[in-house]
Amino acid sequence: MKVIKSDFTILIATKNRFDDLVVTLKSIEGLLRNQSAECRIFDDGSTDGTFEFISKNYPTILIQRNQVSKGYLYCRNVLLNQTTTKYAISLDDDAHIVTENPLESIKNYFDVNPNCGVIAARIFWGLELPNNNVSKESTMPVQSFVGCAHVWRMKAWHDIPNYPEWFVFYGEEDFASYQLFKQNWSVHYLPQVLVQHRVDVKSRKVNSDYTIRLRRSLRSGWYLLFLFTPLQFIPRKLAYSVYIQLKSKVFKGDIKALQALMGALVDLIVHIPKLIKFRNGLTVKEWKTYQELEKSKIYWQPQNEKNT
Repeated sequence: MKVIKSDFTILIATKNRFDDLVVTLKSIEGLLRNQSAECRIFDDGSTDGTFEFISKNYPTILIQRNQVSKGYLYCRNVLLNQTTTKYAISLDDDAHIVTENPLESIKNYFDVNPNCGVIAARIFWGLELPNNNVSKESTMPVQSFVGCAHVWRMKAWHDIPNYPEWFVFYGEEDFASYQLFKQNWSVHYLPQVLVQHRVDVKSRKVNSDYTIRLRRSLRSGWYLLFLFTPLQFIPRKLAYSVYIQLKSKVFKGDIKALQALMGALVDLIVHIPKLIKFRNGLTVKEWKTYQELEKSKIYWQPQNEKNT
């Protein structure tokens, strides 16, 4: 099946990740050179020369910038709303496509599955790709997708609200997935498309941003709980979430986790007006149907290697 340039746009939001972005761009040079896809980059206030480098060395890439950072989700919303092609491949600046000639597989899958609104790629998280990249996994509908590598059918994107910028980071993909589900669109996992997310996951716990990442992760989960879960399930699920954090982290001496937990609870209270305003709750029947879907495919590992 022939893929034409008007079918695909590759979208990348970036901020002060020059070296990572260069690696990512090298992975799609063939697609850009062959005019199989166009590329849009949003530079969210970088001070490392990203805008100047792209403008000079990649004249076919459409790049724009914020003089002052407005946030990752702001950039993603703008990029998606500017897209005029049928499909949009969203990549993080530290993730690159490993699969050769992925566009034909993506387009063919969308054509065969007209209710698929988003394709979730198979993602390996790590600084070095394993030698065995073969997967025996099957394609399947799943609950959600990972932000660092996925593909939108743009018709589906226009059927739902923008990513909630007040989430800041974490949870926006699940927000979109619930909205898609309410509009009878589905998310499908396509393991034929492999992406490497060049992140050392194990080191994140000792990074300086561990507390803020945990806080944002917790609060986004609670935001989603209040936005979409049937009301009668919310109190028990919220209480269980807090209990798990206390048991698995705080009571084991993780003071940073306690700080994150308390901060997330404050954030939840502050955003109650928004949670009421934007609630789009599932019925109990819809909730049960959603829960029967396969869990999101977040981390991929070769079958002969232990999971990280």
